[in-house]
Parts: sequence; C-alpha cells; structure tokens
Amino acid sequence: MSTPTADEAPSFNAHVKPLFREQDRASMTFAFDLWSHDDVNRHADAILNRLQEGTMPCDGAWPRERVEVFERWIAAGKPV
Repeated sequence: MSTPTADEAPSFNAHVKPLFREQDRASMTFAFDLWSHDDVNRHADAILNRLQEGTMPCDGAWPRERVEVFERWIAAGKPV
C-alpha cells in the first residue's frame, strides 16, 4: 500500500483500492465491489461515514491516516 505525499493527489488505483483487503471486498460484494472505481465512487460518502465511525471494516477501525487518504481522494475529485 502506498500513501500519497502531502502534495500528491490520491488516486483510486494507487492509493485507495489498496486500502481494501480481499476480505473487505468479499464481505461487501452483496452491495458493491470495493475494488471498482465506479462502485466506490458511487458509494464514497457512505463508505467515508462508516470509516469515520469506525464501523468499516467490520473487524476493526482503520487508523486515522488511512481514513485521511480516503478523505483526500474524495476532496481531489475521486480520480482513477
């Protein structure tokens, strides 16, 4: 997993997709694909809300730094 530098806009393929493990993806396939830019883009606000609440992933909250990468990706316009 690669963390974007302070002056680098996060991209889905390089920075966001790697945040989601295979088990995260498998547990969400009933609703959407966490490795699909289109799906994550469409559900970004709900995903962010769950990440901020610490209810996603289901086995433990992400560290703040990982949530910040996701927040920065949204703020950057959700680039691929």
